[in-house]
This record gives sequence, structure tokens and C-alpha cells, in this order.
Amino acid sequence: MLSFDPDNVSLPVGHYIDGQHVQAQGTAFAVKRPSDGKVFATLHEADAALVDRAVQVAHRRVKESGWASCPPRERGRVLRRWADLIEQDLLLAQLESLGSTRPISDVVQHEIPFTAEAIRFYAECADKYSGDVFPTRDSSLGMLVSEPYGVIAAITPWNFPLSMASWKCGPALAAGNAVVLKPSELTPFSTVRMAELAIQAGLPAGVLNIIQGGGAVTGSSLVKHPLVRKVSFTGSTLTGARIMSDAAQHGMKPVTLELGGKSPQLVFDDAGDLDVLAQRIMRGFTANGGQACVAGTRLIVQQGIAAALTDRLVALCREVQPGVTWHEQSRYAPLIDERQGCKVASVVAAAKAQGAEVLVGGERFGDTEAGWFWQPTLLSHVNSDNPAVQQEIFGPVLTVQTFNDEEEGLALAAHDTYGLCAGVHTLSLPRALRAMRAIEAGTVWINRYGRSGDFIIPTGGFLGSGIGKDLGRQAFQACQRQKSVLIDF
Repeated sequence: MLSFDPDNVSLPVGHYIDGQHVQAQGTAFAVKRPSDGKVFATLHEADAALVDRAVQVAHRRVKESGWASCPPRERGRVLRRWADLIEQDLLLAQLESLGSTRPISDVVQHEIPFTAEAIRFYAECADKYSGDVFPTRDSSLGMLVSEPYGVIAAITPWNFPLSMASWKCGPALAAGNAVVLKPSELTPFSTVRMAELAIQAGLPAGVLNIIQGGGAVTGSSLVKHPLVRKVSFTGSTLTGARIMSDAAQHGMKPVTLELGGKSPQLVFDDAGDLDVLAQRIMRGFTANGGQACVAGTRLIVQQGIAAALTDRLVALCREVQPGVTWHEQSRYAPLIDERQGCKVASVVAAAKAQGAEVLVGGERFGDTEAGWFWQPTLLSHVNSDNPAVQQEIFGPVLTVQTFNDEEEGLALAAHDTYGLCAGVHTLSLPRALRAMRAIEAGTVWINRYGRSGDFIIPTGGFLGSGIGKDLGRQAFQACQRQKSVLIDF
């Protein structure tokens, strides 16, 4: 049985610096369980002094321990042992489920294996990519030498705490860097346990440190620290812009930013089995309660199948039942907290005020007063200026727009602000490739929606959806800087 008692889980409370738990005296903040809104811990955020301590430790330990200079395959061996421990640790799964929006069955079956495999992928990258030798005159040798940055700051969101941490830590550590990671203050615990397991696997103490707190104090101090050489962030577009500005003004640090999205699902009338298609679209906007930057929340469907597809989606939405994340049978995620619930409610209300029709859902589940579970919601009669079409809602809300021909569909799929992902559904290969070329997005899925376990495929957005790539060899190479060398004989 995967179900567990939420009041009987051991919490790794505090910060994790130099292989030790550290209690701080900064501003206190409460941590609530999304499933029932209950406060289950109180933490103290890291102030500038504690952030400085964590970064100084990382800067010193990555050199003293030899992590940056050891044979790359030794780093790979440590990371592989870490991945094994992640898969075996039941407490890690419970911490992730207890404090986040992820049901325990989803964590065990998907999140934990995905996190472990991401670490293994970068373990294999450690000795696979290097510099280059350039053709020069016979009496000289030109080279490009890759070396780690030193200390990389990582800031991760609350919607996928473990996998987002693996995306940041895996490539950075494999490339020989140290990491100071700030998880979301809403989901602080599983990342600390993940760091404990890294030390057990053989990672030198101090090479991976976890600091707790919000963005205004802890995150800002981390980004601005002079010994931080690179910043990797996943979160909102607004916060990403602030981080980019701070990084530029405090050392001209490179940044990797995976930011918001408002992704279209463009469905042509030759997309195939409508039942299969409806299930695919349903997962695309309701997975994790719609709280994913890649959520496919704009359905743009050709007129000929619009009514039939919409009917199927309405039926699927009505079947959804909420359940607390620590029950094995639960499949549908709560919203992270009341603030997020109010945001979803306000956007839906604004959409209705501008003419949107609620086909199904449109409100909170009435029998879950303690936690914020939002009904899967379909909104029709929306134009491109409607708030539900324009804004990233971060909830299970799908807008429905129809089109007649390919040109009109592609025009509706465009977005002025975001360009993270898109789904194209058609059995015509030429049409699919034309759509792929035309849509301005960093990832385009064809006849599927959502990431796979193919870690070699990078992810990252265009426009206001970000800069740089997570996953793939690109993420590993972005954790190293290149030094040009010319030697005369």
C-alpha cells in the first residue's frame, strides 16, 4: 500500500549546508499541505548572511574536495549511486506527495523514476562532451577547453519539486560545479531529502546546499552573490525577468530561464480517433491540476469535429473526482494553495464577464473545503483577447476556439507573450510539418502532448517563455564555460 499517514512523516526541517541541517533565525513562514490546507511546518528563511554562508561553503568545497578536478567518470559513478538511492527511498516519495500537489501513486510511478533517470542521464554526460581542437598552422595548436563555472545557483518551482531539482543539479554536478539550490518556500522538504541522499551516495559535503525562503530575500541574495557564476531558474515570466536583470547587474552571469506558457493544442479534422484524442487533450490541461508551464490550455479545433470532440471532453471532465495526495487511489491534484485558487477563480470570472460560456466546471469542488480542488473547466465563446486565452492561469482550465482552414488555425495558435510548447494533432505529415514550422514555440509535440523520458531532447521556450534549454546535452554544456587556447611550438 502506498497510502500513508500525513501526520506521521519525518520532516528534514531547515536548510542543508555543508552536509548538515542548519536552523536559521530569519523571517518565519508556514508551510501548508495543499490537500487540506493544514500548516504542517514552520521554517525560517535564509537571509543574506546565511545565503553568503551557503555560497562560500560551495565555492570552497568544490575546490577542496576535488569534485571539479576529479576524473569525470568518478562524478558519474557518484551520480548513478545517487539515482539508485532516490529510487529506493520511500520517505522521499512521501515528502514529495505530502507537501506538493502530486498524488502518491503519481510520485512513485512517475516522478521518482523520472528524477532518477534524469540524474543517470547526466551521469553519462560527464565524460561524453569536451572541448575541441582547431586547425591552425603547423607550428601551433588551437583548442577549446571546457571547464565548470564553479558555483551555480538553482531556483526551482513548487509544481514538480523533485524533477525540477534533477534538471538543475544533474547537469551542473556532472559538469563539475557546486550547486546552491533554493526550492519553492511552498514545497521545501523533498529537495532537502534529495540532498541528504546525494551525500550518502558519495557527493562531497558542501557541493550541494539547500537554502529555504522566498524570492524577495533568499532568491534575490542568491542571484546577486558575487561568487555565483551562473543562474538556472524555472518559474514565472515576471520573476524570470527580474532574475535576468539582477544577474546582468551583478556580474553579467549567464542564465537559463524556463518560464511561463500558454500553449495551444491545434487539432485538425483528420486527427484520428476522437476518444483517443480527447484523452490526450484532457491529460494535457489537467495533469497536476493544470499546474504546469507546459499545460496545453488553448484548444484550437477545426470546425468539422469541434462539437463531437468538445462533448467527449465535457464527459471526461465530469468523471474527475478529487482526493488527498497521500491516498493511493487519488489521481487528481489540488491547487497548491488558496492564493492560487483565488487566481484561477478570478481569471474564470473575468473570462465570463467578457462573454465566455462555461461548458463544464468553472468552480471549486464543493466537498473539499479544506483543500483547493478546482473542477476541470471548459470555456467556449472566447476570442483571442479574452483573459482566459491571454493569461497563464496555472489551473485546469481549457479554452475552446474553432477554425475553418489551416491558415486560420495557425493564426489562432500564435500568442503575443508566450512560446513554450504546442501540440499539433493531425494524421497528415505535410500538414503537421507545416504547422511545426509556423508555430513559434520551443517545443512542438505532434500527435501527443507532454514530455517523454527521452532526456536527450531539450526543453525551453521562445519569446517570454524563456532563454536556454533544460534537459539534453545542451543543459550539460550550458554548465561549462569554454576557454580558447592557442599554443605556439
